[in-house]
Amino acid sequence: MDLTFDDIRAARDLLRDHLPPTPMWSYPLVDRAAGTSVLVKHENTQPVGAFKVRGGLTLLAGMSPDERERGIVTWSTGNHAQSLAYAGHVFGAKCTVAMPGGTPAPKAEAVEGWGARAVRTGASLEDAERYARECAARTGARLISPGDTPELLAGVGTLYLEILEARPDLDAIVVPVGSGTGAAAACIVAAELAPRCAVIGVQSAASPAAHDSWHSGDLVERPNRTAAAGLATGRGFALPQSVMRERLTDFLLVTDDRITEARRLLATAAHTLAEGAGAAALAGVLTHPEVFAGRRVAVVCTGGNADVTELGSLS
Repeated sequence: MDLTFDDIRAARDLLRDHLPPTPMWSYPLVDRAAGTSVLVKHENTQPVGAFKVRGGLTLLAGMSPDERERGIVTWSTGNHAQSLAYAGHVFGAKCTVAMPGGTPAPKAEAVEGWGARAVRTGASLEDAERYARECAARTGARLISPGDTPELLAGVGTLYLEILEARPDLDAIVVPVGSGTGAAAACIVAAELAPRCAVIGVQSAASPAAHDSWHSGDLVERPNRTAAAGLATGRGFALPQSVMRERLTDFLLVTDDRITEARRLLATAAHTLAEGAGAAALAGVLTHPEVFAGRRVAVVCTGGNADVTELGSLS
């Protein structure tokens, strides 16, 4: 499951005909609140509203027609699901996504809107994973792990190429972490293009599996209680953890309340609708000002797929 900088550059070539670069802007009121210079990378402007579409398209672009015909199956509560559904739509591949039974209907409908099959099953993401594995074994479809699929990491790594080619002088990039694909890819790109740029992960304290896996050096499981769906992973994933263990500078925890505050700041000061995971990086900067004071920082707004509850919390 190795991943290299060359893999990320190759992914950019695959994506060039599908996705334009996303914007990156600074906002005076965000800088004032953060006490430092902050650039916001707007992955919420992607066609599915999130950065993961880069990984889905990279994966499907590299599959043969026979593989696409057999299809893919995965498990997810949202953005990863939409990413693969969208990529399946673009490349004419069958796609099945297993989601926990309690997943809000609009998230399943968004997957089905791209022509994929959404199956809500079980009470947890772990139950959905079991269904996906059984489905892949039964049908011959390729099982796609949200965290341990190199093509997905290569695809999402292209956003860090965009950041660091535009601003190689950055002191830090702050990345929200669920499975860890984005943070791992950021580590690889920064090591090549900006070795002095720190890569700092942020996860919700209510779902700290990736954080605790990184700090302990083992893949651990933790309760999954965050309201931020994109951060809700109950275990560490081997591939991103192996990369982060070598290269990640720091890994911070924030509360869900601070994530909500960051979402409000993005909405009012940066004209940006962010879901919970999309605001987590900024929440990390706001929560730990001593880490970022006086540094040139980029935060990644990984997604804008706020649900009804999240929209209500902006008021």
